[in-house]
Amino acid sequence: MLLAFYNEADTIVATLQQLRRQTRPFKLVLIDNGSTDCSVALCHGALAGRGVDYVILRQGEIAGQTAAFSAGLAQVETEFVATCDADTFYPIGYLAQAERLLDDRCGRTVVASACFVPSDNLGARAAAMTLHQCIATRLLPRQAHVGAAGHCFRTDALRAAGGYDMSRWPYVLGDHEVLHRVMKLGRQRMTPSHWCSPSRRRRVPIRWTLTERLAYHLTPFALKDRYFRWLGRRFAQRGLFAARLRIRDWQGTQ
Repeated sequence: MLLAFYNEADTIVATLQQLRRQTRPFKLVLIDNGSTDCSVALCHGALAGRGVDYVILRQGEIAGQTAAFSAGLAQVETEFVATCDADTFYPIGYLAQAERLLDDRCGRTVVASACFVPSDNLGARAAAMTLHQCIATRLLPRQAHVGAAGHCFRTDALRAAGGYDMSRWPYVLGDHEVLHRVMKLGRQRMTPSHWCSPSRRRRVPIRWTLTERLAYHLTPFALKDRYFRWLGRRFAQRGLFAARLRIRDWQGTQ
């Protein structure tokens, strides 16, 4: 598991406590992307001596999740790798469900994507969200429908596709761009039983416009490379580089 973080003292302990309860063994690679708070100390406090195989890397020279995941991927030696967020709730069977989806006999599945739902995964709203995402994935199976917090990959496929690479994509929405490259090598699977619950605290509009979103969904897969070149130019003009995700509008700081 790769978990990149930057000043997540308010949330990271709860996330790590939930990861400790996973039913499948795993190695946790945490990447500190230049935190100035006590996040690193809290990670050690939540994990040390608790039977978790973990390492904390420091990657503060280049800001952003893409650079952090790139550094973390170099440490991965397992068949599968999950990318995680520090403020996301992962149910105890998260890794087991991802492994079940990825471990098909023909080896064609290269990405297991989790449904994004409320943390209790109960009620009509959660059911509607799950249904929407699963149908969207069935109709448009070769593009991203959730972010990095819910992606699990075959490690060899992620590396063969070039992995997370700032020279390829230094902007926000790196999770969508990398998944596009990985999808050239196999298929994506999503089921209602595989889910997680990301934080909904971010409100700053630092992502894509309606036009860009519609173009993403409507562009044929064969033309998606051209689409991302177009999107990259637009993001560069608006300054939507990966470091923009450090903006904490809920805290009033950056």
